Amino acid sequence: MAGKAGNSEPETTDSLRAFGAVVKAFRGRATLTQEGLARRVGFSAGTVASIEQGRRLPPPEFIERAERVLDAFGVLRAMSTQLARQPGLAAWFRQWARLEEKAISLYTYECRLVPGLLQTEAYARELFEHRIPLLTDEETDTKVTARLDRQKLLRDRPNTAFSFIVDEHVFLRRTGGADVARELLDYVLETTRRLRNVELQVVPLTRGVHAGMGGPLRLLETPSNRWYAYCEGQRSGQLISDAKTISTLHMRYAKLRSQALTPEDSRSLLTQMRGAL
Repeated sequence: MAGKAGNSEPETTDSLRAFGAVVKAFRGRATLTQEGLARRVGFSAGTVASIEQGRRLPPPEFIERAERVLDAFGVLRAMSTQLARQPGLAAWFRQWARLEEKAISLYTYECRLVPGLLQTEAYARELFEHRIPLLTDEETDTKVTARLDRQKLLRDRPNTAFSFIVDEHVFLRRTGGADVARELLDYVLETTRRLRNVELQVVPLTRGVHAGMGGPLRLLETPSNRWYAYCEGQRSGQLISDAKTISTLHMRYAKLRSQALTPEDSRSLLTQMRGAL
C-alpha cells in the first residue's frame, strides 16, 4: 500500500479544524462575510475560507489581525499555540516526518543533495533561496527553520540508528560556494564523530554503477519493528508499506552499504575534500 500527495495543501488536523470553526463563529458574531473579514485582515477570501475549513495553517499576521477585528478576547491567539501542523514541511512529507520522530532505525540514501538531517543553515538556505518558483523571504525562513528543527532527532534519539549513504559528487558540488562547503563538511565530520548513533558512508565517483541508480530512498523501522519506505520526486512523495517492495529496497540499501566506502574511509575522503577548499 502506498500513499501519494501532489499538492502543497496540508492534511487537516483536529486542531486546525477547531481553530477554523472558532474563527467562523467569531466572524458570524461580527456579522461579517468571508470577503468582509478578508478585506479587514488583509488576506484573500480564499485564504479565510481555507483557514475556516482547517486546510491551512493561519499565518501569524492573520491571527493577530483577526484577533483585533473580531474582538476575540484572546481566544484565537491562545488557540494558535496548540495548532498541530509542521510549517515548512511539504504536505507529502509530513506523514514520513511523523514516523521519523519515533523510528528506531532510519536509513537514507541520497544522490541529489546532502540529506536534510545533515545540512547546515547556510546550505539549507542556499537550496531554498534558489527554488523554482521563487519563495518569499518569509517562506524561506519557515522552511529553513523546519529543516533545522528536524535535526534535533539526531541528538534527542541517541538509541536510534541513523545510517546515511551519499554520493561523492553531492559534496563536490560546493553548493553555496567554498565557505558554505567548508562549514558543511566541518559540520558533517563533527556530527559523525560526536554522535555514535550517526553513520555516514560515501559512494565514490569510481563506483561507476551501484544499487542506488534508481534514485534516493529512505527506510525506517518503528518501535513495533514495522518497516516503511519513502521515495520522493519533484512535487510528490510516496510512503510505502508494502512488504515486498520494502524487501527490495532493503536489498538495494544493503548492497549500497557494501559498495560505498566504509565510515572510516568516508571520513578520510571528506577530510581531504575539506583540506582542498
